[in-house]
Amino acid sequence: MFMPRQIVEEKLLAFLSEDIGEGDVSVAAVIPENLMIMADVIVKEAGVIAGIKEALILAECLGLKAEPKVADGCKVKNKQVLLSLAGDAQTILTVERTLLNLLSRMSGIATKTHILVEQLKKTNPALRLAATRKSAPGLLYFDKKAVIIGGGDPHRLHLDDMILIKDNHLAITGSVEKAVKNAKANASFSKKIEVEVTCIEDALSATAAGADIIMLDNFSPKQAKEATQKLRRAGYDKVLIEVSGGITLNNLSEYATVDIDIISMGELTHSVRALDISLEITKK
Repeated sequence: MFMPRQIVEEKLLAFLSEDIGEGDVSVAAVIPENLMIMADVIVKEAGVIAGIKEALILAECLGLKAEPKVADGCKVKNKQVLLSLAGDAQTILTVERTLLNLLSRMSGIATKTHILVEQLKKTNPALRLAATRKSAPGLLYFDKKAVIIGGGDPHRLHLDDMILIKDNHLAITGSVEKAVKNAKANASFSKKIEVEVTCIEDALSATAAGADIIMLDNFSPKQAKEATQKLRRAGYDKVLIEVSGGITLNNLSEYATVDIDIISMGELTHSVRALDISLEITKK
């Protein structure tokens, strides 16, 4: 993923501004002005690191010297130094929590994604693990980038990426066939059409109507296998089949034995456990 540095800077500084409010009163009351210090950002558990580039951009925006010790995507171990900072003490302490929050969250997402991708490789290396758009407002770009760093697929970034027909669209249009027909009539040829279905009949109807991707929502491995077999037997070899809902590390390998193309999991981003990372002063 690529976003111009200036736009990334704006996003990061907005996060920092939200945290600071009218000013860091703790720093102002306790720490002398113009005091130069050095600090290390240290990980306290093994994982896959993501967010180093963003941490460097944020630090450099504030006039701090930042030296990375690892790159995004690296596997790290407990007590490993991720980057070193040097500069004004008040600035380092003020930016500390914003920097650590983003780095910890992105690394947690990358770590979880990596674990699941490695699990999939044991059974079906060709199967893609994708995220969903279940992310906190303002964090979508960073969450999706962390998924990519962890070896996953970002799926849609925005609503304009592709057409995804879900249950509420169907509730209004009345049928899968009508929804797909409307999509094909009103959208550009360049936009793929995906339909979320909850039964095999709708999967067949959506494919017959011209959908490019079928999402089997909350299908068990057995149900997903049955639906896939029926789609393949009907001659729909080119349609992509995605499974989402109810998938965990415990049953991931079972889904991987089914002839599907994509597994998408909201938990990669909506309920991630942040990696334990801290900032420690090393010299003043």
